[in-house]
Amino acid sequence: MLARVAESIYWMSRYIERAENVARFIEVNLNLMLDLPLGSAQQWKPLVETTGDAAEFKKRYGEATQQNVIQFLTFDLENGNSIRACLRAARENARSVREIISSEMWEQVNQFYLMVNAADAASRTDPQELFASVRMAGHLFGGVTDATMTHNEGWNFCRLGRMLERADKTSRILDVKYFLLLPTAADVGTTSDDIQWAAVLRSASAFEMYRKAHGRITPDRVAEFLLFEKEFPRAIQYCLVRSRLSVHAISGTPGGVFRHPVERLLGELCSELAYARIETIIAAGLHEYLDRLQTKMNQVGSGVGETFFAARGTPPVRKKPRGRAAAAPAV
Repeated sequence: MLARVAESIYWMSRYIERAENVARFIEVNLNLMLDLPLGSAQQWKPLVETTGDAAEFKKRYGEATQQNVIQFLTFDLENGNSIRACLRAARENARSVREIISSEMWEQVNQFYLMVNAADAASRTDPQELFASVRMAGHLFGGVTDATMTHNEGWNFCRLGRMLERADKTSRILDVKYFLLLPTAADVGTTSDDIQWAAVLRSASAFEMYRKAHGRITPDRVAEFLLFEKEFPRAIQYCLVRSRLSVHAISGTPGGVFRHPVERLLGELCSELAYARIETIIAAGLHEYLDRLQTKMNQVGSGVGETFFAARGTPPVRKKPRGRAAAAPAV
């Protein structure tokens, strides 16, 4: 497969997953606003700071109100990490490889993009309904891809992009709890704390599956579930194991050995997660652990570009990420 084609498929999949996960990220705040007691402080500025776009946001929008932050993260085409900008980039990448992907995949990407454009043009848009529609459209694209695309090299690049992006964003949704959402240390163990953890689980579509596995919601078990659950599709370990399988399928390298830096990096990450203990991580600092994990996943993204796409011709459509939001550095 041509490097240009492979990269376009990879970034098409990554951007669709990123759009879906940005919607999930915002939903954490929206769900908390519905569940927390009246008078609780709204926290929208930290949401922009966590995505690494605080300076640009402040210059263009000023005050971090709910309306301004949602506009910036959802519809602003000048923000390369907004939902609309991600879908525009995904659509252009899909257009360039229409002879490789299925017609159903192209139609889903196109409908997804047009849906968000229409929401931006509408005079009134219910944020909860919009973000639920974005999540469902992301699910539909994943299902259509798996059902209509031959599971060959192209499909593996598609899965690789989706799984790397999902792992990164799940880590950020979990990081929101410690770095963003908790107002004060006094709230730990209170009803407010429980509501926030439930919101984090729902933002990752993990609430019901977590309750089936663990019952009562506790911080350490939630973190353990989203980090290490081997059978839940949005857990970080699940995503990275599938990423490693796709990389080995693409390169032809037998499992358990590596020939490229990206194979080594993914092997190290999967081994680290397989032997890590949540008690040790929380004692040392969950935020610090997630920050290091995100850095390593960024290195995997760079390694994918250097290993598989360095010989490309015309580059695919992608945006250069900024700050800590850089889920995949441009190559």
